[in-house]
Amino acid sequence: MMIPRIQSAIPEEDHFLVVLFSNGERKRYDINRLTKSEMFFPLKNPAFFKNVSVESGGYAVSWNSEIDISEYELWEHGEKMP
Repeated sequence: MMIPRIQSAIPEEDHFLVVLFSNGERKRYDINRLTKSEMFFPLKNPAFFKNVSVESGGYAVSWNSEIDISEYELWEHGEKMP
């Protein structure tokens, strides 16, 4: 199965991302599960977390050149929203 591309990502309170995919589905992804890893520690800062952007082509979301999350991870582990 081909994973749909990311169209948008909206940061929410308590470190959740609402991600809209190219097939029209929305998923809610809990970032807290990643912040145990040192690489993702900066995401604990609410101001930094809110600066998420979608990578060109919709293959990932990122915060800087070192912190990103793939469309596969967001699709597979995000909670489907109505």
